[in-house]
Amino acid sequence: MEKRAAKYHLGQIVRHRKHPFRGVIFDVDAAFSNTEEWYSAIPEDSRPKRDQPFYHLLAENDESFYVAYVSEQNLVLDESGEPVEHPDLDELFGDFRDGHYPLQIALN
Repeated sequence: MEKRAAKYHLGQIVRHRKHPFRGVIFDVDAAFSNTEEWYSAIPEDSRPKRDQPFYHLLAENDESFYVAYVSEQNLVLDESGEPVEHPDLDELFGDFRDGHYPLQIALN
């Protein structure tokens, strides 16, 4: 399985291509690294390829806040310039500035 470099980085705000949510990236997997049950629950005709980066997002939509796991092919850069309001942002990131959130924790 060929892996490629991640297009997006930690603290960046992205949107889902098909679904109405956006979020802040807080982790990246070089390739799919979730459960088979999760992967199988995606309709086969829209299942993303496994050999691409997958992103963990502190996500929000008009109704709620949650954590999302999204393939790179399903993300686009959020160009709204608006901050994300997810309540867990303060645990990982500093204040929103210049269109992204700076990390405030040490990485392994």
